[in-house]
Amino acid sequence: MTTDRLARCASLLAAGALVWGITASPAVADDVRDKQWPIRTYEAGAKLWSVSQGDGVVVAVVDSGVREDHQDLTGQVLPGADFSGAKTDGRVDSNGHGTGVASLIAGHGHDGQSGVVGLAPKAKILPVRVRWNGEGVDLRQSDIELAVRFAVDHGAKIINMSIGGYDRLDYAARNAISYAVSKDVVVVASTGNSGDSAAPVEYPAAFPGVVAVGAVGEDGKLWERSTFGPETTLVAPGVNISEATAKSTSSYGVGRGTSDATAYVSATAALIRSKYPDLSAGQVINRMIKTATPPADGTVVPNVHYGYGILAPAKALEANPAVDGGPKENPLVKRAESQGAPSSDGAGDATGEPSEEAVAPGADGGGSGGDGTGLVIGAGVAGVVVLGLVVAVVVRVRRRPGR
Repeated sequence: MTTDRLARCASLLAAGALVWGITASPAVADDVRDKQWPIRTYEAGAKLWSVSQGDGVVVAVVDSGVREDHQDLTGQVLPGADFSGAKTDGRVDSNGHGTGVASLIAGHGHDGQSGVVGLAPKAKILPVRVRWNGEGVDLRQSDIELAVRFAVDHGAKIINMSIGGYDRLDYAARNAISYAVSKDVVVVASTGNSGDSAAPVEYPAAFPGVVAVGAVGEDGKLWERSTFGPETTLVAPGVNISEATAKSTSSYGVGRGTSDATAYVSATAALIRSKYPDLSAGQVINRMIKTATPPADGTVVPNVHYGYGILAPAKALEANPAVDGGPKENPLVKRAESQGAPSSDGAGDATGEPSEEAVAPGADGGGSGGDGTGLVIGAGVAGVVVLGLVVAVVVRVRRRPGR
């Protein structure tokens, strides 16, 4: 595959939803904590953590690994797996993207009111490391299959995938997502960071059954680079997000992108599954969908930009007999794919691989996850690399300067 081909295909997955109009709580002394506007907006201390903190729920983070000894994540990170070729258990992160995502899900801060706290601070993180290079993620289809199946088979009730690409991926990856859905797992992925109206929601977010998350800013408006489309399920905070990084045990950065928004949706699912352990994954998803806040501009939901609306964790945790007594099935399983589902015989074309025509042109974009120098990571897609008879789809996450 040529460099031009990769450049045309580059982009990022992510999506989410959020509730606005809440009065912010007083600022805390720690500067990092003070900058966590989603925690203030959601009034996490008063309206979430008194109800649920994610106890007993395992969230798999399929990413660059997670630094287990960061001061805001100590004790939160379980032994996981490494499909990058390195011999680790996933608790090593040379990039920082996975550590940032994990901190937004299950960070517990330190010294009381200092550091990054996640939306589900008592959930556990199962790190599933995949291939990354100097520029970002280098995720092959086989990695997706192995990572997802490992997460399901090792107790994850939620799988966070802040990664993505335009190609529909092979049937191994598609079947792995179907396997997770069939095993009652909530799969959450980002829609992308292209901001291009012609670019489709990326995979794995576009797979049926996956909660596809976009990003909004503190004003509740869709982030200008958030990829959108008919698969968009929810939107969540994804702009100017303070998070942990892997530079050191006490490093922080500021990220932006649908990767961060995806983490907040995964954390909300963890809060729900902890409070209501008997609910199916489908009922958990329905709680988030049916309690989402419509956008402030008055547009009718669902729509391609906001999905069902902005994530509202407090409302999603309230008693809701109408939703809980409804169907247990995942409401997104029958969702149509904007790129068109492959033929039922498993062949995208005569070779049995996804058709080249299914790969949409991409756009470079910044994703979530900062490091100690303020770098912002953009997740991207890759294309099809052919070597003899072997076809592998590469998904790239590019790192670019941020504020």
